[in-house]
Amino acid sequence: MATITPISRPAPPAGIVLAGGLSSRMGRDKALLPWHGRTLLEHMRGLLRQAGAQQVWISGAYPAFAGIPDRVARCGPLGGLYSVAMAIPDGPAWVVAVDMPRLAPALLRRLHAAHHGGCTILAGHPLPMLLDIDPACRALLEAMLADPDGPRSLQALQQRLGARRLPLAPGDEACLFNCNTPGQWQEVAS
Repeated sequence: MATITPISRPAPPAGIVLAGGLSSRMGRDKALLPWHGRTLLEHMRGLLRQAGAQQVWISGAYPAFAGIPDRVARCGPLGGLYSVAMAIPDGPAWVVAVDMPRLAPALLRRLHAAHHGGCTILAGHPLPMLLDIDPACRALLEAMLADPDGPRSLQALQQRLGARRLPLAPGDEACLFNCNTPGQWQEVAS
């Protein structure tokens, strides 16, 4: 009798919520905005878990969420990502912004299905992304932050990693709306 060897599938990615920004355009902390009975931060953490993340890491000084404060102040999302990357184990991680409440777990799973290492994003959008956190990624993040004249953006990181860009499907754009101002928040919350 032949034995059947089960196909081993890689573990689902971890999750990272970038929530450590200043929220200066919003005028108050976006992570703590109410969204369907809980905070936006709780919602985004739950969304990553719905997609399959067993472990979710939070960037920013949020002690109630075991948040990881920025190691380098005022370096935006790249600085937050660097701080988390330096504190977590190697492996793939979905990276999302705290201010994308309409993001669908299906989009994250699509990134995972198409991911072949490095970095995978949706065309025209820096977030969400699926990023391999490893020594090479950490070294690149550190080098980018150490260069005072170089670009310090997620797009520059993705370009240097040769990110794989997936085409958008109909309806994806509505899921990728992020809220940076009170007007945008009213639009998405209504």
